[in-house]
Amino acid sequence: MPSGGRSFAQARKSSPAAGVKAGAVQAADGVAGRLSAIAAAGRLDDLRWPDFSDYRAHVVNFYRPVGYRLAWVANGAPTPQALALIGILRDADTKGLLAEDYDGSRWADRLALLKGAHGADDEARFDAALTVCVMRYISDTHIGRVNPENLGFEFDVSYKKLDLPQYVRERLVNSAEGTDLRAELVAVEPPFPGYKRLLGALQHYMELAKTGDGEKVLDVGGVLPGGQYTGVAGLAARLRLLGDLPETVTVPADAKVYEGPLVDAVKHFQGRLGMRPSGDLDYKTVVEMNVPLKDRIGQMQLALERYRWLPYKFTQPPVVINVPEFRLYGFNEKMGVDITMRVNVGEDYNHQTPMFENNIQYMIFRPYWTPTPNILKNEIVPELEKNPSLEENDLELVGGGGGGKAIREGNVTPAMLQQIRAGKLAVRQPPGPENGMGLIKFMFPNAHDVYIHDTPESLDMFSQEVDGAEGEIKRVSSHGCIHVEYPAQLAAWLLRKTPGWDLDKVKHAMQAGGDNVRVNVSPVIPVMIFYMTVVVNENGEVHFFHDIYDHDRTLRLSLARGYPYPK
Repeated sequence: MPSGGRSFAQARKSSPAAGVKAGAVQAADGVAGRLSAIAAAGRLDDLRWPDFSDYRAHVVNFYRPVGYRLAWVANGAPTPQALALIGILRDADTKGLLAEDYDGSRWADRLALLKGAHGADDEARFDAALTVCVMRYISDTHIGRVNPENLGFEFDVSYKKLDLPQYVRERLVNSAEGTDLRAELVAVEPPFPGYKRLLGALQHYMELAKTGDGEKVLDVGGVLPGGQYTGVAGLAARLRLLGDLPETVTVPADAKVYEGPLVDAVKHFQGRLGMRPSGDLDYKTVVEMNVPLKDRIGQMQLALERYRWLPYKFTQPPVVINVPEFRLYGFNEKMGVDITMRVNVGEDYNHQTPMFENNIQYMIFRPYWTPTPNILKNEIVPELEKNPSLEENDLELVGGGGGGKAIREGNVTPAMLQQIRAGKLAVRQPPGPENGMGLIKFMFPNAHDVYIHDTPESLDMFSQEVDGAEGEIKRVSSHGCIHVEYPAQLAAWLLRKTPGWDLDKVKHAMQAGGDNVRVNVSPVIPVMIFYMTVVVNENGEVHFFHDIYDHDRTLRLSLARGYPYPK
């Protein structure tokens, strides 16, 4: 028996109603009293996760208005709706959830019990168990199991919560004959095409995992294209399993040279894994190829969980930055990708980019850069102590409120440094190609002082793709803000509904326009800074990315604790 509460058979031994034949009429107040007691307790030991105190109010509000009448049992037998829902709960793994969290393996015994001699207590416990499991399932597929705010993701799911007692009663219990309850519950899931593609990829990987991973790819310390390699057969099998080597390509069983289609397949694999597609069969590539399918399935489950944290409706098609992918997406009305580009994000140790949602309200061409308090204290002031020249540091001083005449020349005196520390003098960098914001920044005012912006002209963030581990693309060099690869194109896209603004005008404003010019984005555009280590592209390719901030690990540990999750 799975871990958790007692089985129905165990609980039934102490039931005073045991021994009553199936279909016998039970006292209504006996069932009502038992259901009322279970609901009030917020606990049912028969469940895999017995404590449902977080759903207690929902369960009470589900049963109390109908006098604690059975919802899923009629004439001693489960209703058609009950049977349909049990089938859905048993298939929860296909949604990236765990069927056992909804008592997947326990329903067979419960159904068998109702077919034989049973009593009012058995029916009450069956009914309550299904109600709790269905409510958990609906909530989990709609807003996720874990509240993202408990993990530092500033996404409010509270406004998306369903009225579970009403929904379950009206849409499921009282559903008309022939209603497709699967379709009914699919309707509460995330509506995004990317979510649906990920569900398809998950089911494909689950099918692959049924036959195992096969032999591991042989690591011989690195092989270059054209080199001798004794593990050709195993490499070909793995690449074919993962879909990187087409089925139409034949690799001789006795081949010992790493070449041709195998190299192309390795490049394809590396591209999907966020690596430089060199074709070199290096240590990092082999490690990634040998990641067990169950681990990839786990990544997909976490990504599906995070999809459920997102808003399901937007005032305008959003901009989304997927931090582990180092990529920005601008979506259209059908949630297809209109524009995309690479980004550079916050350092993975000291300056992680925060996860939150907001609205891009305006952009500033040729902006000033005012360091955040932390950057000012930890970087700017120490640098001025070593080299006080404003010109050499490309800085200027202004009154604490930002007003008054700017001091652009000369050295910063000790007295000035004291005023800077006290906030009586502000430090800023004047507009220009070397400004820390570059020539444009996109504003969505927030408590983190994090924005999307251009890059200083002399700073190369995008042409050099290898940083750190062998072959790994890792763009984490900002203080938390997001540097975009093509800021002019992004600005033109954001202003596409503003008459007179096209790409040429944007470029002119950046290169030769006035300093610190504000242009409003109307209507404002939702922006989400998010974290997905798995993305399924529109062509169906599955891309996996490194867990740069350990957010996958944190979410995995949180989910492993089981119900009840903090809401």
